Amino acid sequence: MGSCSCVRREDHHELLQQKHCVSVHGPIIVGAGPSGLAASACLSENGVPSLILERSDCIASLWQNRTYDRLKLHLPKHFCELPLLGFPKNFPKYPTKRQFISYMESYAQHFLIKPIFNQSVEKAEFDHSCGFWRVQTQDCEYISRWLIVATGENAEPVIPEIPGIDKFKVPVVHTSTYKSGFEFKNQRVLVIGCGNSGMEVGLDLCRYNAIPHMVVRNTVHVLPREMFGVSTFGVAMALLKWLPLKLVDKVLLLLSSFILGNTDELGIRRPKTGPIELKNVTGKTPVLDVGALSQIRSGKIKVVEGVKEITRNGAKFMDGQEKEFDSIILATGYRSNVPTWLKGCDFFTKDGMPRTPFPNGWKGENGLYTVGFTRRGILGTTSDAVKIGQDIADRWRGQFRTSTTLVIPMLSYSENMNKIRRN
Repeated sequence: MGSCSCVRREDHHELLQQKHCVSVHGPIIVGAGPSGLAASACLSENGVPSLILERSDCIASLWQNRTYDRLKLHLPKHFCELPLLGFPKNFPKYPTKRQFISYMESYAQHFLIKPIFNQSVEKAEFDHSCGFWRVQTQDCEYISRWLIVATGENAEPVIPEIPGIDKFKVPVVHTSTYKSGFEFKNQRVLVIGCGNSGMEVGLDLCRYNAIPHMVVRNTVHVLPREMFGVSTFGVAMALLKWLPLKLVDKVLLLLSSFILGNTDELGIRRPKTGPIELKNVTGKTPVLDVGALSQIRSGKIKVVEGVKEITRNGAKFMDGQEKEFDSIILATGYRSNVPTWLKGCDFFTKDGMPRTPFPNGWKGENGLYTVGFTRRGILGTTSDAVKIGQDIADRWRGQFRTSTTLVIPMLSYSENMNKIRRN
């Protein structure tokens, strides 16, 4: 692939043809998940076009390709709406995976969002010589004044290094490839991880008469999904309007203890830091219980300590026990992948999160923006997207039209795809 530079109008057609370069008349958005769609919609609402590059072949690929069949939203739908367009009124309080995907698809159609799919960004870097971002995929190079990072906190599965994991008799799977407990029917399954995914996978395994053993290595907050008919998240949001955060955490823990009992007795120890404070500081989300605790109490889900070593037939644990298993599932979460492709910029930490905390982590230098890295779910995404749409629109109206440097008009979606296929 050849390089691309800022050029005059008479040269741009030859440049596009010879060097496989596309200049974008608006921001480039990397990622067509909820964050990328929200940013594009807010830009469109402000009269600014954008182009989304997506490495997979669909929007919301994490939801479509890496989630299990029984998944539902953990929060009521009104906390999970993207800006400018809500869920259909006939959707239930906690929409299913399929309903959420259909909402994303309707959202993209409503705002005429047409990502370029199968474009994996290999490198993005700001070119100081001409003041543009250069974004390289396997097929093409795109240039724009603005780059919006929307790949999110959950771009890549986390695969922990556990001694002996390669020795196990069958392949170890991550929850990103887990679909249903049906394929683990009647098996003894070791689930490594006790977050929301680990708990729900354990619950799903029980429905198929499997015997899940869930590893609880660290402390974790488990809260009821609802408190007296009201979502726990809604209760927390309401209390935070009137009370300090630490006091709200105390109220939540008191109510959770009343509803769920003492989780320490089940081998699930709570952190010393409260659930909301812990989420804000570390990003560690409390578990919202949808039935796993009752299965732990009944003995159908067995809680075990940290794994010391994986053997061919099972695992050795920190307490000295050794057990045999038929399968192992890693419920070890996801991580950001931004450091692997965003170069020449220190806006992100080595863990792929903005160095500046919420609510000011949405904007960097040289036209760099981020959406979906707030550790606050879709509410945080909405906050970022609205700010980005307004900020770029201001610059679009105030600077872009008076600039003497040409930005080549963006090719249409079909023209882009045809050009990429030809190359």
